[in-house]
Amino acid sequence: MSGNGKRGEILVIGGGISGLTAAIEAAEAGANVTLVEKEAFLGGRVARTNLYFPKMCPPSCGIEINIRRVKTNPRIRTLTLSSVESITGGPGAYKAKIQKAPRFVNSKCTTCGECVEVCPADRPDAFNLDMGTTKAIYLPYEMAYPARFVIDGSACLGASECGKCIDACPYGAIELGMTPELEEIEIDAVIWATGWSPPDATKFEGLGFGDFPNVINNTVMERISALNGPTHGEIRRPSDGEPPKSVAFVQCAGSRDENYYKHCSGVCCLASLKQARYIRDQYPEAQVYIFYIDMRAPGRLEDFFVAVKEDENLSLIKGKVANITEDSATGNLTVEAEDVLSGQKVAQEVEMVVLATGMIPNGIGDTQVEGGVALDEHGFLAINQPQGYLAAGCAKRPTDVATCNRDATGVALKALHLSAE
Repeated sequence: MSGNGKRGEILVIGGGISGLTAAIEAAEAGANVTLVEKEAFLGGRVARTNLYFPKMCPPSCGIEINIRRVKTNPRIRTLTLSSVESITGGPGAYKAKIQKAPRFVNSKCTTCGECVEVCPADRPDAFNLDMGTTKAIYLPYEMAYPARFVIDGSACLGASECGKCIDACPYGAIELGMTPELEEIEIDAVIWATGWSPPDATKFEGLGFGDFPNVINNTVMERISALNGPTHGEIRRPSDGEPPKSVAFVQCAGSRDENYYKHCSGVCCLASLKQARYIRDQYPEAQVYIFYIDMRAPGRLEDFFVAVKEDENLSLIKGKVANITEDSATGNLTVEAEDVLSGQKVAQEVEMVVLATGMIPNGIGDTQVEGGVALDEHGFLAINQPQGYLAAGCAKRPTDVATCNRDATGVALKALHLSAE
């Protein structure tokens, strides 16, 4: 509640770690918050992370606490499977139209799983980046909030052709007749916390992604390293399911490159160091090679870098990778680069390659915004926005989880100030 007696109405777009933090901080300070998330659950990219650096702890540490704060705060209204269609008006008097997709499962759901047992239809497992499948009715992941199953309408056979889940559910939680809804709300300020996506690495010439099965990217590596991932935490070569005896990390894949993305995502170096630890912890005899342009580990994160690089089975090669080729008989890969410190050309054979691809901003998506928003040269939301609009976390610059939390807290305070004017 502000000094003039007005309680702010704030719209937060994006339910990842930045959106969660901004919504919680604003609500706990007295604002009414509508939190809109396009996926069926809150947590975003962080929910798909195996471990944080530098402490190497699981994301459940932060997400579980934040979800509890959301659940117990009556000032936060959460809309999943939803997107903001348009925003009109001005500061203190915005109107937002929100499109809400049907979940087909109501709040009576206890996640007992009886419906899954009888569902005959499969769909790609989006939580695990389409590595594997789920049934058409599914729980996104074990800690998902809302803790409720969801039905993929594009995969479901429908009540007329199937309807087995309706009969199987002992609580009457299945509603296949749910339809999309359009809601309009009035708000004082908007926080964009729309996050990022990995780039399409098939476009990166010479790196083999999409052509060679044993070339993966860092988001895939994160999921196959996770206990709740498609391989239950066992890091295996995609081509044959064997443990890799040697792995190369290719830094700045498509980043800091005039042909693709000019910006640096900042956190990829540390993410690769972390993932190198995954491999070395699981396979003590494995060899790891990191090809890099510059190794960025600012502040206290340098301690993490120093600890990892002291591993005698890890080699750091300063040089941008020019080409990756495959031995079709073995599936092994040869990584070609020039070591700028020695001046020698390197052709290193490995069994698997991980491309350290960067963060590409999601921006405002398909939302129609009266007057528009300001973007920087890389497509991130600019820090200086029209009054009433604010950007948080990776929506405005590539950054790590801890920095996203700090930034979102500051943005929430700014939104409170704007909504009280």
